[in-house]
Amino acid sequence: MKIATWNVNSIKVRLPNLLAWLKEAEPDVVCLQELKCVDDAFPRSAIEDAGYNVETHGQKTYNGVALLSRSPMEDVSRGLPGMEDDEQARYIEALVPAGNTMLRVASIYLPNGNPAPGPKYDYKLDFMAKLHAHAQALLAHEEPLVLAGDYNVIPKAEDVHDADAWADDALFLPETRLAFQSIGNLGLTDAFRACHTTPHRYSFWDYQGGAWQKDHGIRIDHLMLSAQAADRLSACDIDKHVREWEKPSDHVPVWAELDFSAN
Repeated sequence: MKIATWNVNSIKVRLPNLLAWLKEAEPDVVCLQELKCVDDAFPRSAIEDAGYNVETHGQKTYNGVALLSRSPMEDVSRGLPGMEDDEQARYIEALVPAGNTMLRVASIYLPNGNPAPGPKYDYKLDFMAKLHAHAQALLAHEEPLVLAGDYNVIPKAEDVHDADAWADDALFLPETRLAFQSIGNLGLTDAFRACHTTPHRYSFWDYQGGAWQKDHGIRIDHLMLSAQAADRLSACDIDKHVREWEKPSDHVPVWAELDFSAN
């Protein structure tokens, strides 16, 4: 089973690229972020025609997350538990069939948090604390689980082109990295780092300053796996070439393959 995460930075603008990538990569489950549209405006029919079931949690102009699955989804929930009053659409979760079992998967769009310090950074840390609590609750079920998305967190210096340049950014502040590490310490595995030790592999390049051409990127899109999912991990990679396509997102897809042939 191939599971991917991709911040498309506007589903309306990026639909042709998404459809092309779905055809090329043939993922089974896709976690999308930054839809920038309400549920009714999501191009559901085009994606269903490509062979996917669709669940969305949209918001006008900003944010928005979705799950695409070749199989029908069950137990769909929208919004991060503990943040029921949050108007920002940043979390959707569902169960999908995987071999003889079920996989729980979430699409997460964690807040950016800049400028820091300030209210936006406080919101980011609060969101991460609520995600920590929810991940802990999910892990108690001891089931295959993938918490995927744009975490807006650079885990380590090896995940950024220039650590000094990002030292004061909310994505790389020590408090941010510690909060991310604490989520991982619950028993979650960073799928990409489990498969690759090579430093300076990125999933995001800014549109400004020739960042793409200079390979001045950051790795902020992550698939975090429970032990039951990590045991099935066979591959993980970043589809960097998608950044070269016409009208690209500033993020590219990150995917992992899990083997559910033996349960």
